[in-house]
Amino acid sequence: MTSEALTSSDYIRHHLQNLTCGFQEGHFHCAHNAEEAKAMGFCALNIDTLGVSLILGLVFLFFFHRVAKSVAQGVPGGSQNFIEWVIEFIDNSVRGSFSGRSALVAPLALTVFIWIFLMNLMDLIPVDYIPFVAEQMGVGHFKVVPSTDPNATIGMAIGVFFLVVFYSVKIKGLGGFIGELTLQPFGKFGLPVNIFLEGVNLIAKPISLALRLFGNMYAGEMIFILIALLPWYVQWTLSLPWAIFHILIVTLQAFIFMTLTIVYLDMAHQEHH
Repeated sequence: MTSEALTSSDYIRHHLQNLTCGFQEGHFHCAHNAEEAKAMGFCALNIDTLGVSLILGLVFLFFFHRVAKSVAQGVPGGSQNFIEWVIEFIDNSVRGSFSGRSALVAPLALTVFIWIFLMNLMDLIPVDYIPFVAEQMGVGHFKVVPSTDPNATIGMAIGVFFLVVFYSVKIKGLGGFIGELTLQPFGKFGLPVNIFLEGVNLIAKPISLALRLFGNMYAGEMIFILIALLPWYVQWTLSLPWAIFHILIVTLQAFIFMTLTIVYLDMAHQEHH
């Protein structure tokens, strides 16, 4: 798919359209445009988001598992040094932000950081490469960056939200959790205000996680798409500096999502008095 074959608006819409498939009128098919995707309703699946996320997760697990099985006692190789550095970095982050005791938080933080980093890193692939390959295979749309799909970021944020609620109830008990929602910060006489404030605070956690990651990655992808609409000699002038700068955004957004996950779990382990 080349920008010359489409108008600018069509080109942008094409690159922002997921490969959405689902059941409609009893038949399973894939949408050709945003209107068809919307008509499929809630049960439609963004196949590209799910597929790329799954592949990246398997790559992450395979690479770390392979390095773990070949750990050297003497002088470690480059892969082992890199993995040990990443684990030490995550461990220091957890120690600095999490004051409780849990065997889940550090592995979860490692998974969140690496998986989201790999998702974000796909944004550095030139915007026309994967859609062109997909088109040659008969697939009309294919978005290769899962974190530019709000369904993916909201799904991950909801997973973190359920963990926060689970540990809040586990550590404080159901009564303690409900007490925080109803009695903080103004006591029993401020019950309606307490419920409103604490409810908003609780719901804002997954929303902020999801929208922060999605918004930053979506903006980065949009800039790459706009650069691709320019003449080729301007593209090379702008795309390389933006790609280099975008590496910082890719890493920073994964780190922020991981750090906020740790902080929210730490808050779930703390009791208010």
